[in-house]
Amino acid sequence: MPCEPESARRARLLISAALNTWGIGDLVDTATLVVSELVGNSVQHTPCRLLRVTVSRPAPHCVKIAVTDQSRTVPDMTSPADEAEEGRGLFLVDVLSVRWGYDRHGWGKTVWAELEVPTC
Repeated sequence: MPCEPESARRARLLISAALNTWGIGDLVDTATLVVSELVGNSVQHTPCRLLRVTVSRPAPHCVKIAVTDQSRTVPDMTSPADEAEEGRGLFLVDVLSVRWGYDRHGWGKTVWAELEVPTC
C-alpha cells in the first residue's frame, strides 16, 4: 500500500477483517492500535513510497503483525517525556505486545509485533 497517513486506516481494516475471520475479534482494539503505530512510524520516519502490512498466526496463541518498508533505518524506542505529543508509538507497541522487533532485508526492513490471543 502507499506509504501515506491514509494507509493506517487501510491497515486497521485489514487487521480487523483477519482477526474477525479467525474468531478472535476480542483482539481487534489492541491489534489495530499496534498496526496504526507501526504504519505511522513508516510514514513519518522513512522516505519510502510503498509499505506492506501482514498479519499471521504463527501459533494458535499468537498473532503477528508486520509492516515492511524500503528503509534500512532501524526503529529506536525512546521513553517519551510526560508532556510530549509525539514519540509514543514504539512505547505503546512495547506495552501492548508480548514482544516486538525488526528484521533487516537487503532492500529495507520489517518491524513486527506479536500479540497474545486471549483464551477462554
